[in-house]
Amino acid sequence: MIVGNARPRWWVRWFLTPFIHHRGKGSSIRWSARADVFPFNKFSLGTNTTIEDFCTVNNGAGDVLIGNDSRLGLGSVVIGPVTIGNQVILAQNIVLSGLNHTYTDVTIPIRLQKVTTAPIIVEDEVWIGANAVITAGVTIGKHSVVAGGSVVTKSIPPYSVAVGNPARVIKKYDFEKGEWVKVS
Repeated sequence: MIVGNARPRWWVRWFLTPFIHHRGKGSSIRWSARADVFPFNKFSLGTNTTIEDFCTVNNGAGDVLIGNDSRLGLGSVVIGPVTIGNQVILAQNIVLSGLNHTYTDVTIPIRLQKVTTAPIIVEDEVWIGANAVITAGVTIGKHSVVAGGSVVTKSIPPYSVAVGNPARVIKKYDFEKGEWVKVS
């Protein structure tokens, strides 16, 4: 890695990472996507999973694990540590970043202070709408929906619909009634 650069050297990208990291059958990383995948953290791409054009995926700060039959929409950014389950739909321009910069020491520029990480977990069958932001340390439960433009700062339970900035749950699936009900 070049000092001060968040991208691996060209020979690492071309000759080393393809032999270290797992890519499932039928998976694809589009030509214009930027896969900054380092050999010192895990990267896994499931079967029939697609990373669309203009996406950026970076495992420099933590593992990036993406399940089967998932889609990362145009222009999305995934910075580890992030785990994405199976059958997940990420729309366009979504940011999932498990990385944060500290800023507490005012005598040091923020750029030079240490970074912290907290894993993001997106469970199976989740749909995240366009332009949403998922912050470090958040878990989005199974079969949940995050509305477009939402900023998720706290975990979302399974079978929920979350909207807003900061995102709040407005509906949950009631298995006894067999329908989605508003949260009061």
